[in-house]
Amino acid sequence: MIGSYIAEWIELALRWAHLTVGIAWIGASFYFNWLENRLERGRDEAAGIEGDLWAIHGGGFYHLQKYAVAPQQLPPQLHWFKWEAYFTLFTGLALLVLIFYLDARVFLLDASLNDLSPLQGAVIGVLTLVGSWIVYDGMCRSFLRDRQQLLATLIFAWFAVLAFVLCHLFSGRGAYIHVGAAIGTIMVLNVMAVIIPSQKSLVDAMKSDAERDAELGRAALTRSRHNNYLTLPVLFIMIASHYPSTFGSPWNWLILIALGVVGILIRHFFNIRHLAGSKWWLPAVASALFVVIVVLTIPKSMLNLYDLKSVTMESVRGIIHERCTVCHSATPVQPGFTVAPGGVVLDSDSQIETMAARIFSTAVASRSMPIGNVSKISEEERQIIAAWYAQLSQTGQGQPSQ
Repeated sequence: MIGSYIAEWIELALRWAHLTVGIAWIGASFYFNWLENRLERGRDEAAGIEGDLWAIHGGGFYHLQKYAVAPQQLPPQLHWFKWEAYFTLFTGLALLVLIFYLDARVFLLDASLNDLSPLQGAVIGVLTLVGSWIVYDGMCRSFLRDRQQLLATLIFAWFAVLAFVLCHLFSGRGAYIHVGAAIGTIMVLNVMAVIIPSQKSLVDAMKSDAERDAELGRAALTRSRHNNYLTLPVLFIMIASHYPSTFGSPWNWLILIALGVVGILIRHFFNIRHLAGSKWWLPAVASALFVVIVVLTIPKSMLNLYDLKSVTMESVRGIIHERCTVCHSATPVQPGFTVAPGGVVLDSDSQIETMAARIFSTAVASRSMPIGNVSKISEEERQIIAAWYAQLSQTGQGQPSQ
């Protein structure tokens, strides 16, 4: 009991840290992209200034300048933006181990898909991260570096294939988080292995009055651009675990791919909206695609809800107590849970009826519960829950609970 209690606080601390450093990293990235797009250019080219910008924030005025190459002399203190990215990776990997590898049978694996062991699942997960970087970095260093659009298409194709494969190996939640972790790992290693070395090359060239490695600068620009477009897809994955209709759908891999496209389109709009011409077709297409994926992935069990046979509360109570209250109880018995997840307690009939809509949504519509199907709920039992919810809906009792 004490061990689970301490583990819960460690997880909370890591999640908080991961969120904090992630916001710092992404916030800085968004700001510098906005700054680049808003610079007033050509006003002081004689001084080597490519562009500048005046801004007001917090009651103060700021004047920012970007040099075409570099200042004549380095300032005594130069700020680097790297530790936010590094610690996002460190805390993310720690969470991956703590939640998905140490408790693999609950969060990573799905017994209804295959019989992978926790060790096999963890090895596949690690290979996913390492392999994704090797494939991505190899493509960026190949002849594809001169064909940017083809390179971007193949990178997206890699993640699309990864989403499909992992969604057939892991639980939906485990698959999503590993696609996100692979993207995040690539983004951080881009900073660590390419972008920062390029910046150091520029600084060293200034100090020694030598030529800067032009190829490093070119590679850094490409990797920075990739990071920019990967940001919104990875943010979607970070919040998707709270929405079973995404990772719990039979089409979870397609949802992940499609919403990745939505994120890229939105990011592209913000990148180019300052240019001449209308760009509003980008968010319009993204919104339409979002609606299409929602409509096309409506669970069939929801459409055929009223064709199901009637059942008694006694039947449902037995299923809930055997398959759900191992976690969703005032006193959970599932290892790793000290309190009911999400505060959802299903010990009494009144509690079960109050949560009817949520039970149906997670156990039948998205099939995301039980987590990893640790309690081995059967298809027949899911259909009994569906029939019960249909009866409640017909009588007006099965309304969504808060």
